[in-house]
Amino acid sequence: MTALFGPVDAVDRARALRDAGADGVFTFEGPHDVFTPLTLAATVGGLDLMTNVAIAFPRNPIHLAHQAVDHQLLSGGRFTLGLGTQIRTQIEKRFGADFDQPVARMRELVGALRAIFQTWSTGERLSFQGDFYRHTLMTPTFRPRAPFDPIPIYVGALGPKLTRMTAEVADGLLVMPFGSKRFLDEVTMPNVAAGLAAAGRTRDQLAIVPEIIVSVADEDPGHLSARRLLAFYGSTPAYRPVLEVHGWGDLQPELNALSKQGRWEEMGRLIDDDVLHTIAACGTPADIAKHIRDRVEGVSDRVCLYQPGPIAVNSLAEIVDALRA
Repeated sequence: MTALFGPVDAVDRARALRDAGADGVFTFEGPHDVFTPLTLAATVGGLDLMTNVAIAFPRNPIHLAHQAVDHQLLSGGRFTLGLGTQIRTQIEKRFGADFDQPVARMRELVGALRAIFQTWSTGERLSFQGDFYRHTLMTPTFRPRAPFDPIPIYVGALGPKLTRMTAEVADGLLVMPFGSKRFLDEVTMPNVAAGLAAAGRTRDQLAIVPEIIVSVADEDPGHLSARRLLAFYGSTPAYRPVLEVHGWGDLQPELNALSKQGRWEEMGRLIDDDVLHTIAACGTPADIAKHIRDRVEGVSDRVCLYQPGPIAVNSLAEIVDALRA
C-alpha cells in the first residue's frame, strides 16, 4: 500500500498508484482530514483503503463506526480502520481531548466499536458500558440500512504495553514508520508473541503491517526530506527506544531541544547516513525494495510505503515490480 496525501488530487493519484501496481492506498492524520481522500479514492475501484492512522481519542466510537461502515460500503468491502493514540501533548494541547490511560482507553475503544458493529449487523440491543465509553441506545433511525462485511480494526503501536494489547484484541498491528529491522525483531515481535499468548490467539489471527519511510535518490538527492521527517519523529520521547536499540539514544533530547526552539531545518542535519539508512529505505527503487524485503521477511507480506512527499509513479512501479520479483 502507498500513501495518499491531500484531497485535491486524490482521485488521479489513486488511479495512478493502482495502475503502477499498488494494491491499496492509506492516509495519515496530517494537514488534511484522514478520511476524505479515501472517500474520493473509493470511486477509482480496485484498491484496498486504510486509515494509517486515524487518531482515536478525539473521536467518538459512533463517529468512527459510521465512517468505517460508509467506507466499507464505498470500497466494496476493502476498508480497514487503522487507529492510533498519538502522544499526550498532541491529544491534550492540539485536540483538547483526554489522554489518560491510553492503553486501557484504546482497548475499550476497540471493544466499543465491535459492540456497535454487532448491533448494526444483528439488530440486537446496544449495551456497552466501560470506563471511558458508554453506548446504550441505538434506534432504527440511526442504524445503517445496507449490510456490510466485517470491518478489520488495526492499531498502530510502538511501546511494549500498547503492542501487547494490540496483539490481544485487534485484527492487525500497524508498525510505526520510525523503526528498524532490529527494533522489529528484538522488541516488537517478542511483545506481539506475549500479547497473542495472553489472549490465547495464534499468529495467523493478527495481521502485521510495517510502514516504511522511502526516499528515491533521483528525486531527492541527499534525501533531505527524509532526514527532516526522521528528525521530526526522533524529537519525540516516545520514539527514543528505537534510537536506543542502536546506541543513538542521546540524539533524541538533542532533536527535542531544537524542536522546542522551532529550529526545524537544523534538525534534519543531525540525521547522519547511518540513522537514515537504518530507519528509512533510500536509494534506487532496487535499493529500496532490497531494504524492505530484508526488514519484513518472515514478518509480513504487506507493507505501507510512507513517502516524505509523493514519489514519481514510475519510481513506485519499479519498487513494486522489484518487491514482487
